[in-house]
Amino acid sequence: MCGIIARVGSGDAADTLLSGLENLEYRGYDSAGIAVQNGSGVKVHKTSGEVDDLKSTLETRPSGNIGIGHTRWSTHGPPTEENAHPHTDTAGDVAVVHNGVIDNYDELRETLRENGHEFESDTDTEVIPHLIDEYREETGDTEGAVRRAVETLEGSYAIAAIVDGEERVYAARKGSPLVLGLDDSEWFLASDVPAFLDHTDEVIYLEDGDLVVLEPDTYRITDLEGDPVTRAVDTVDWDPEDAGKGQYDHYMHKEIHSQPTALANTIEGRIEDGDVAFEGLPPGSFADVESVQFVACGTSYHAAMYGEQLLRAAGIPTEVVRASEYGTNAGPVDDGTLAVAVTQSGETADTLDAVRTAASRGARTLAVTNVVGSTAAREADDAIYIRAGPEVGVAATKTYSSQAVTLALLTQRLAADVPDATPVEDREGMLEALEELPQHVERVLEMGRVTSLAREYLDSDSYFFIGNGFGHSVALEGALKFKEITYEHAEGFASGQLKHGPLALVTPETPVFAVYTGGDDEKTRTNAIEAQARGAPIVAVGPDDHPLIEVADAHLGVPDTHPVWAGLLANVQLQLLSYHAAKLLDRPIDKPRNLAKSVTVE
Repeated sequence: MCGIIARVGSGDAADTLLSGLENLEYRGYDSAGIAVQNGSGVKVHKTSGEVDDLKSTLETRPSGNIGIGHTRWSTHGPPTEENAHPHTDTAGDVAVVHNGVIDNYDELRETLRENGHEFESDTDTEVIPHLIDEYREETGDTEGAVRRAVETLEGSYAIAAIVDGEERVYAARKGSPLVLGLDDSEWFLASDVPAFLDHTDEVIYLEDGDLVVLEPDTYRITDLEGDPVTRAVDTVDWDPEDAGKGQYDHYMHKEIHSQPTALANTIEGRIEDGDVAFEGLPPGSFADVESVQFVACGTSYHAAMYGEQLLRAAGIPTEVVRASEYGTNAGPVDDGTLAVAVTQSGETADTLDAVRTAASRGARTLAVTNVVGSTAAREADDAIYIRAGPEVGVAATKTYSSQAVTLALLTQRLAADVPDATPVEDREGMLEALEELPQHVERVLEMGRVTSLAREYLDSDSYFFIGNGFGHSVALEGALKFKEITYEHAEGFASGQLKHGPLALVTPETPVFAVYTGGDDEKTRTNAIEAQARGAPIVAVGPDDHPLIEVADAHLGVPDTHPVWAGLLANVQLQLLSYHAAKLLDRPIDKPRNLAKSVTVE
């Protein structure tokens, strides 16, 4: 979950490394550091805290055209300067940055200590530069030493290393993302494309077992045996401006407001003559599917619930399994099972592990992701892209909406392909309403009621979110967003669950946000009234014409639309509620404590 940047080229590297780290800070912000190689040694600068803290400690930028940088999300050891990356060997000749977890670092550290190596941090990463140094001393061959070092490691890693006196960056990956950026006068390595998107959109997505050597005028990719490997060069279609905040105070606020564009991109070209079309998946592609398993984590899990409900309505056996529990909680899997990995980044460790397990049991696999070339997209049998564009804020917003819409479209493709399945009732009306969804989101963003409501309930003890049907996943997602960025206690429930225990927690200081969609809402209404009878203020969230509004204490409205999409409009209101409450509380909205954007370690 840490962020890596490396650069080789003409001119000084430091400013490029620092701007790359700023673009990657959503991946980790406990500490940050850079190392630059300038022909007179490897100069390391690092500190606890954020990238701004690192910049403030650099009175002058270190000179050198080759360097590596890192922004850390702590796994081994607290977020101190000593534990910040880059880490070096005892002499300071080898510097390394690392994303992942080294499972055998205790054993390696003990062996290295016996050989005279001294350690200064609590991290697993620090064994890597010492291993490289140890093997260099034996052979004098740095590339061979790097190759031997990574072969020694057990666990997951993406690493980049520089060595005193060498105009090279060495890098390798296994289980953690690493992408190579190609420009006319410089090369880049990073955990994610936004790190260097200001410089180039030409990329190579590295694969497990790749070892890369970057030099000022060339690059080489080999396998761990040293044999050359060819990887395709892709063009990223993200605009560099998409990765900036623009006029907004926070990335999250910008990304909430960019949902009309993201959804338009998600939908474009996928509804043809009243049918659903996906590139590379013609009609009949899913004719042999007998059951579906969605595997996902966090926000992606809530989006998968949207797909589950529509597939069940179509008569297709379906379940949603939390990826971290797939090995023990998944139902039967065979060659008639379609395992759908829902992952924004395509790099979520638990989801990748789950889909690999499903494939090993005979399932067909499909990735629904935002990132072309991601591990999930490469490893799955097929991939569908949600086309949301880069999302920098740690709390997912536009990607949830685009995931839910993509999965809803997928369910209709499946319902048309699978024998004996039944497409959703009023399918034509549902798809027509979908094409209006971007404009409806725009109208929600213009309503402006949320700020005053966030202020009114700011000092509450707790916040409950309830919903039924499509409103259930929105209630869960609304509660997740609220707790992620406000640090206030929030819980989401299926409407009928409230009276089976949680009602004991309801007081006049527990506002209940009741999400309704215009379908299957009676339980939401009755349970909201029961909570209101215990003193709880009720905020109705949904279309204007509904009986719940008559009894609610406040209302967050959305345009009238098909019930399948009303929940997504309600979700936009709840995203705004969370954002404005967090802003009033002066929380670090884009970088909530203890969280990272892409969870690439288990």
